[in-house]
Amino acid sequence: MPQSRMLILEDDAPLAQLLTYNFEREDFDVQHSPSGEEGLVIAQEFNPDVILLDWMLEELSGIEVCRRLRRMPETANIPIVMLTARGEEADRVRGLETGADDYVTKPFSPRELVARVKAVLRRVRPALAGATLNYADVEMDIATHKVRRDGRVVPLGPTEFRLLKHFMEHPGRVFSRERLLDSVWGRDADIEARTVDVHIRRLRLALNEGGGKDLVRTVRSAGYALDHER
Repeated sequence: MPQSRMLILEDDAPLAQLLTYNFEREDFDVQHSPSGEEGLVIAQEFNPDVILLDWMLEELSGIEVCRRLRRMPETANIPIVMLTARGEEADRVRGLETGADDYVTKPFSPRELVARVKAVLRRVRPALAGATLNYADVEMDIATHKVRRDGRVVPLGPTEFRLLKHFMEHPGRVFSRERLLDSVWGRDADIEARTVDVHIRRLRLALNEGGGKDLVRTVRSAGYALDHER
């Protein structure tokens, strides 16, 4: 399973430590904050693949954090799993209606929570579940490294393939050049951010060769996203 980034927003220090230990053991890259306000900033900078969010945060409630995350374009599509001691049906419904993808009631088994988080990730990142990715009229076979658009073979170099794969695993998400360098090239890569623009251009040319709609959206001062609903 590819390493996933997790942000834990939990103000109970012993519980946060336990969660961090369990998810790092499952090869997650984990960041933690006890503050909802700080968590909103970290979410935009860290761009996690999933957020564990405690309902009863101090200063700013988990419900309000969830609401704000869903309003910001950089975080609108990040899956959120809410943690709470409130087990009533009305509370669960409120959490889900605010934008949470799953709802786990305390006390819980760390093993079950890990399984629930992985299930959420499989729904939003199909590469974790199978060998084929699909978005709009693009199909990517990960096992054979072949890409087709509307049935037409799209020739891609290794870097463009990895770039497209990353976009297809996170459709609609906006990624900065720095985050793309980190995720596609690797954290230790000594490459300038402008290199991303070159490969984005190559990817666009290859995808659009047959006259299809441009799927790669440029977001001024923010980065790039795979988005066919413009």
